[in-house]
Amino acid sequence: MKRLLAFLALCTAASACVQAADPITLGLSYPRTGSYKEEGLAQMRGALLAIDEINAQGGVLGRSLRLSSLDDASKPDKAVRNVDKLAKEGAAMLFGGASSAVAIAAGKRAAQLDLLYFGTLTYSNDTTGKDGHRHMFRECNNAWMSAQVLGQYLNKQLPGKRYFYVTADYTWGHTTESSLRQTTNTQDAAQHAGLKVPFPGASLADYHNALTQAAASNADVLALVLFGEDLVRAMRIAKDLSLTSRMQIVAPNLTQSIVEQAGPGLMEGVVGTEPWTWRVPALENSEAGKAFVKTYSERYAMYPSSSAASAYSIVQQWADAAKRANSLDSEALIKALEGHSYTLLKDRQQWRSFDHQNLQTVYAVKVKPRAEVLKDPLKQDYFEIVERLDGSTALPDLATWQAERRNAGQPLALQ
Repeated sequence: MKRLLAFLALCTAASACVQAADPITLGLSYPRTGSYKEEGLAQMRGALLAIDEINAQGGVLGRSLRLSSLDDASKPDKAVRNVDKLAKEGAAMLFGGASSAVAIAAGKRAAQLDLLYFGTLTYSNDTTGKDGHRHMFRECNNAWMSAQVLGQYLNKQLPGKRYFYVTADYTWGHTTESSLRQTTNTQDAAQHAGLKVPFPGASLADYHNALTQAAASNADVLALVLFGEDLVRAMRIAKDLSLTSRMQIVAPNLTQSIVEQAGPGLMEGVVGTEPWTWRVPALENSEAGKAFVKTYSERYAMYPSSSAASAYSIVQQWADAAKRANSLDSEALIKALEGHSYTLLKDRQQWRSFDHQNLQTVYAVKVKPRAEVLKDPLKQDYFEIVERLDGSTALPDLATWQAERRNAGQPLALQ
């Protein structure tokens, strides 16, 4: 009998050890298909690199990490279903998305399941504004931060010019156009006209119609508030209509993937913003950032984009918070993240306590001439950084944030 009890105790202990060693699942819902699929692929690469590095250092709380991923195709309803599937699989946290509508919808569902959701590419002000909640953290900048640094640059280089806006008809497009109009003093729609195009699913005819009207206007600046493949399609039509030589093209949120898809020849001279480029670590003297660029480049034979950097940073920051909290509990992690200041791939960043927006430096960038790009060994030296803005000076304060929440009928503190 004693031998049997000892054997059963040994089996129980062995089972407990196996359970303790079970990997922690991180759930990535990202666009593997659709207009933003290249940004999604970069997120996958950045996340896998971070997980491999963390596992090589012993994992989190004595357990390794594993990634489970699902395609959201940049569709909010599909992203919500992904949240349910990943939660059922036992994911400890969720992240991803390249559409603000997706991030907002998925984040709300994650909150209902008491799971943290980290927005990877979600630039709409609404994500951490009127639609913000305790379980949502945004790693990238918001539309207002982009508009501040872009407006600062454009107002110096192109003062008093007439604008024409072509905007994706959803939350990111709306808040990005509104923010840029404010910072460039182009709120008068009679003088600075604009058109909305459907998202998702805009046709070539939609872009051709909008850009034909832009061509017929007296505008000096064409603001293409579009992203991913949508921006690439619009740029090709703009080229056919000779708009790329007649007007200064502004694309508020650029990525390395967008320039790769379109080609630097087509994108030459386009002005936009980035929260990070592979040149930033050298600019900000970030040793960890330089190491990330080196490791990523060796592994994937390409430079990391801001999309990859965001996913990498999210995994690293979540793991760091879990270690500091000594817990995977969402409430414990929220407390560990709120107000936390750190340096990773650039200069100092911070998770702002009252809205969970990441405070960070934002950069205005201009696409280099093709001949200059081709001098680089990987032919991916796309961006000249033309303006830099400290993120802490570019965000609305608590009173402004609360006023926006009040107008939307939302609580004045995250729930």
